[in-house]
Amino acid sequence: MNVISKVRAVERLYKVLEKDIQELRTQTGINCVENCIKCCTTSHIMATALEFYPMAYHLYQTGEADNFLEKIAQINNSGICPALSYFNTENTRQGCTQYPYRGLICRLFTYNYSTDKYGVRKLAACKTIRLAQAEELEKANHLLKLKPIGPRATDFYSRLQVIDFNEAQRLYPIGDAIRIAIEAIITNQHYRGNRAM
Repeated sequence: MNVISKVRAVERLYKVLEKDIQELRTQTGINCVENCIKCCTTSHIMATALEFYPMAYHLYQTGEADNFLEKIAQINNSGICPALSYFNTENTRQGCTQYPYRGLICRLFTYNYSTDKYGVRKLAACKTIRLAQAEELEKANHLLKLKPIGPRATDFYSRLQVIDFNEAQRLYPIGDAIRIAIEAIITNQHYRGNRAM
């Protein structure tokens, strides 16, 4: 599968994921706290480059890929996400500057469940949601005991492996994952004779 086909396959995976997330939100009332970036600032976030191919392709198409690579180099800490904005300004809000193109790990924070060794499903909620939405979380976990609702992280990482098994196995600090994805897109487009906008 070529690089652009992988981009499209990951985008299709994200459409399925968004439907599952919406189902979870609708049935439980669980929502991320507005302007909260705690999951984004968690240390040691590991991700695959493959899950950031749509972001990398978007950055390439908009002519921002090289600027993003420079930003990653300036940060000089692969554990910090280069897409994260810590400040609210007139033109941007605190949070992800590439939200529509964020990776799988980013999409699954809070909106996924796991199954324990006894087969009991439980929402993987962050501390902020556990404190701010305790009733909704209790309702979600009760519903999950009855039937699966929303995405299970392991299922979606398995689907990512179907797109490219080797790439889906390689985990990197999030900054490195994004850099590798951008470099893969730039290299592919260069050898195809395409130029960014």
